[in-house]
Amino acid sequence: MGKAPNAQYERVYVFPLQTIKMDKATGIVTSVPSDAPDDYAALMDMKKDKKARAKYHITDEMVDPYDVVEIIEIPGLGRRAAADLCVKNKVKNQKDAKKLAEIKELVYKKGFYEGTMIVGPQKGKKVEDAKDAVRDAMIKSGEAAVYWEPDALVMSRTGDKCVVAFVDQWYLKYGLEEWREPILKHLNGTMDCF
Repeated sequence: MGKAPNAQYERVYVFPLQTIKMDKATGIVTSVPSDAPDDYAALMDMKKDKKARAKYHITDEMVDPYDVVEIIEIPGLGRRAAADLCVKNKVKNQKDAKKLAEIKELVYKKGFYEGTMIVGPQKGKKVEDAKDAVRDAMIKSGEAAVYWEPDALVMSRTGDKCVVAFVDQWYLKYGLEEWREPILKHLNGTMDCF
């Protein structure tokens, strides 16, 4: 449970989402059931499945009062695009992968290029334009941090799986003199090479 920036609710909780890749980053993502079909399916699973709630130690109070929050209006799809399309296409649950993928493709593309923000400081702006402004404002206020990750598994030439760490820059500048002393100290003092 925590207070999320720009959230309508005073408290928000962490729920299981079966489509998250647990071998990338933290595995924790924001949930937008109005515009993300996987998120809507996960919310509905938690609302309908008491057994699943018990498995993840989720109480009724963590789920029942929460509903879809309208954030974006998409021409032809409305203000609850993902939620409405999941109902229309009879998505059963998070395991209904094919339908969820089809809905996601449509909603994400139309939402980004044609959608308009209907809440917050960017209200009235196109999502495509508002995205960077929201990101920049959240970074400036300390509510967010810049983060990058590869889209797919990255393997080294030796066949090892690579793990990416956030170091507040995209490219390492190997020629910087300020790196020399700490690196040499580490190599000569604490690192064992075989």
